[in-house]
Amino acid sequence: MEVAEKNVTSNRRAILGVMVAAGVLVVLASVFYFDVIVDRGGEWLEGVGPEFFLFVLGGFIAQMIDGSLGMAYGVSASTFLMSFGVPPAAASASVHTAEIFTSGASGLSHLRLQNVNKKLFRSLLLPGIAGAVTGAYLLSSFEEYNYILKPIVATYTLVLGVIIVRKAIRKHQPKTKTKNIPALASFGGFMDSIGGGGWGPIVASTLIAKGRNPRYTIGSVNLAEFFISSASSITFFATIGVGYLHIIVGLILGGLVAAPIAAQLTRKLPVKKIMIIVGVVVILVSVRLIVKAFLA
Repeated sequence: MEVAEKNVTSNRRAILGVMVAAGVLVVLASVFYFDVIVDRGGEWLEGVGPEFFLFVLGGFIAQMIDGSLGMAYGVSASTFLMSFGVPPAAASASVHTAEIFTSGASGLSHLRLQNVNKKLFRSLLLPGIAGAVTGAYLLSSFEEYNYILKPIVATYTLVLGVIIVRKAIRKHQPKTKTKNIPALASFGGFMDSIGGGGWGPIVASTLIAKGRNPRYTIGSVNLAEFFISSASSITFFATIGVGYLHIIVGLILGGLVAAPIAAQLTRKLPVKKIMIIVGVVVILVSVRLIVKAFLA
């Protein structure tokens, strides 16, 4: 028993160490853009308006959903931002920057509550990072084609909404072995950067649909998301710079408040009903974006 407890403690320390190292990398990356951040910060403080509190609320709701279900933070926040006219690359960059903080807080909460399967976490980590970096680079490289990208990304989020609803109403299936988890993680990380969300709906929902324990799947996916978001954000910083600071700060503040609450509710919420609601909302917002793009 003591050996098992020592192993758990050792694993926690190792993961915390890696998270700290990733955080240091993000800080170092931010140093290169310090002047930009200071200038934008001053402009932001002067121009904060009522919409800032909408971003705080959006961050809170998105993190409550993501922290309790292991999915839909990115897709919820991104569809919300694009509905306000934010370009796809900027929306994805803002969401992933905010997710560094919110997913870090959520991951630590799940780690403290022993909701993390270390083997699953390791299988998700590196492939997910590789996919996220690739997706972020490609999206930022084609930023001038926003008028084409926006309906494409909205179509993708529409599909994710359908997937979420389908996973919710599907009857329980016996557990089957999930083949090639690294490939799933790589695809999830790639699409997460491209669409501003999708890590949870693709990875967590697939694993849960295969019969994996929701508690450990959600905890592991949430913890891995911290590293996925960090890698994606650094790539966006290097390619398109820092912008939309008021959006990022609003999402962070709302998400940090929600993260510990959501982790506690993981085992108590009526998951199926919430998944249906989230899926329907994502579908409706995505359809609105698609219609708006074609009528423009």
